[in-house]
Amino acid sequence: MSNDQPLISIVTLTWNQTDVTCQFLESTRHLTYKNYEILVCDMGSEIDPTERINAANYPNTRVLRSEKNLGFTGGNNWGMRQAKGDYVFIVNNDTEVTPELLDVLLQPFFEDPTIGVTCPKIRFYQKPDTIQYAGFNPINVFTGRTTAVGSLEVDNGQCDVSGYTHGAHGCAMLVSREIINKVGMFPENFFIYYEEWDWSARILKAGYHIYYQAKGLIYHKESITMGKKSAIKVYYHTRNRILYMRRNTAWYQFAVFITFFILVAAPKATITYLLKRQFEHLRSFIKGTTWNLTVSKYSPV
Repeated sequence: MSNDQPLISIVTLTWNQTDVTCQFLESTRHLTYKNYEILVCDMGSEIDPTERINAANYPNTRVLRSEKNLGFTGGNNWGMRQAKGDYVFIVNNDTEVTPELLDVLLQPFFEDPTIGVTCPKIRFYQKPDTIQYAGFNPINVFTGRTTAVGSLEVDNGQCDVSGYTHGAHGCAMLVSREIINKVGMFPENFFIYYEEWDWSARILKAGYHIYYQAKGLIYHKESITMGKKSAIKVYYHTRNRILYMRRNTAWYQFAVFITFFILVAAPKATITYLLKRQFEHLRSFIKGTTWNLTVSKYSPV
């Protein structure tokens, strides 16, 4: 194997989404980079997708089946432990790749040894001219919120300059084996949401950079697993927003955050859910908040 053609392990999760996963795998047939393997990690789907995926004869693809849903964090970590690649491409199954994606995501690693992760431009599949992600702005250490560069903007080339960014997007990120060995993997106590921010913070603290590769492009169908406004999504967003702040801010920053959360965020959410009669969402919000009162920020679950 030549140095410029290292093995890339593509790790993608599926949970009761065989149709969507097969659509993703169909898009990988057109990849121009050929030295890859695909690990489809099934998280205990009701119907085992192995036979259907194997019958389609997708190149370099194997299905790994877990009897338990390990979540986004645990599932990807499980896949990474079985990956053979020098680089691991963590990618949502509700995406469709473009042919040169792996080639351009790999390129910056050869040019800058401080780069640990590269991410492509992400556009919405349903609105293919509209940007979802072109890098992240810094996370606000007083509110626990951030915004993606270019988010919801029609792509007119305004985000075509590559460069370092403040966070990797869990939807599509190429990670070097060096990062996995030296920094570790996703924090499994997050399960899903905010996990890429926690991992990004650890990667940056270790002295590496996260790079937005504007030449790369992927299309994201977004929120197919959880649903855009599901109660379980409210639970994990709330829970992990607080957990991230507990793990990654100074005491005075966290004090401001908690004050903001109690006086602004919590009342706003409560009123919103009550007015919309989304009582299950409100229960999930309260449950996600109180979880942090009883569980250590370093707990593995």
